[in-house]
Amino acid sequence: MTTRLAIDIGGTFTDVVLDRDGARTTTKVLTTPDRPAAGFMAGVEAVLAESGVRPEVVDLVLHGTTLATNALIERKGARTALITTAGHRDTLEMAFENRFDQYDIQADRRPLLVGRDLRLPVTERVNFRGEVLTPLDEDSVRQVIPVLEAAGIESVAIGLLHAYANPAHERRIAAMLTEALPHLSVSMSSEVCPEIREYERQST
Repeated sequence: MTTRLAIDIGGTFTDVVLDRDGARTTTKVLTTPDRPAAGFMAGVEAVLAESGVRPEVVDLVLHGTTLATNALIERKGARTALITTAGHRDTLEMAFENRFDQYDIQADRRPLLVGRDLRLPVTERVNFRGEVLTPLDEDSVRQVIPVLEAAGIESVAIGLLHAYANPAHERRIAAMLTEALPHLSVSMSSEVCPEIREYERQST
């Protein structure tokens, strides 16, 4: 007998389905936006109690959420800055260099998640093999710190050139920021999405 548990955290409700060889038990509870895990666990406990299934017999747990998608669409996320390799601060804006209508030069694009004033370059360079061409200039990282403070930044994404091949500079920047500004949420592209091409990693 296979027992599967699926939980989807939406903006308003958290839906839970327990499937035991085709016999399904479902429940819906309110999402707890400040602590999504609380609504998650309330739904799981409710569906287990209703079905009489013990937690230890669950074979598979599937979890999905639209909370992050909703935050992006509604622009309700944390105030965020992006640290990039010097000379490449506009990668996020150039994206794939495509337009919805290639002949409409007046086409409007949605505002970027991070404006140019908060895409902050630091001096460093790694090539596609992960070889260091320009060592990380830690003074350039230190110069970013007062900018982050003055702008009231809550979250910093670090997306350096070719960090998928060598994440050392991203890790060092993250360590420096965490030490100087411990309240910051810091994410590195080399951890979140270690893929080739900067736009994919930075946008993720």
